[in-house]
Amino acid sequence: MESKYVDFTELEVWKLSHELALKIYIICKFLPEEEKYGVSSQIKRSVNSIAANIAEGHGRFHYQENIQFCRQARGSLEETRNHLLFIKSSNLLKKISSIEYLIDVCQQIKLKLNAYIAYLKKCKQSIHN
Repeated sequence: MESKYVDFTELEVWKLSHELALKIYIICKFLPEEEKYGVSSQIKRSVNSIAANIAEGHGRFHYQENIQFCRQARGSLEETRNHLLFIKSSNLLKKISSIEYLIDVCQQIKLKLNAYIAYLKKCKQSIHN
């Protein structure tokens, strides 16, 4: 099974992850100053890790390596969602609807990431058959 993607930037899951990172950077500007080295720093790190791991996995030669990087991306995605839930429940931002929207985006990315992992597993199996 040949991959139909030439570049990681063509992957829908990467595009959505990249957009999530951009939106989170915007909301971090509205977090209290005392959170600059707290949740703001942590969520920026975790959200950047999602798209970065998808990209790095895509650049690997073997499907299993790509799958492993996608699993790491999924872990970073869950960490990011945890930070968003914390921001929401601690009332660090006044506009809760923005946070709820980003939490929904995390769920969309999770579905796409799981589908991409399943696709990679199929590709891996097809070369071993």
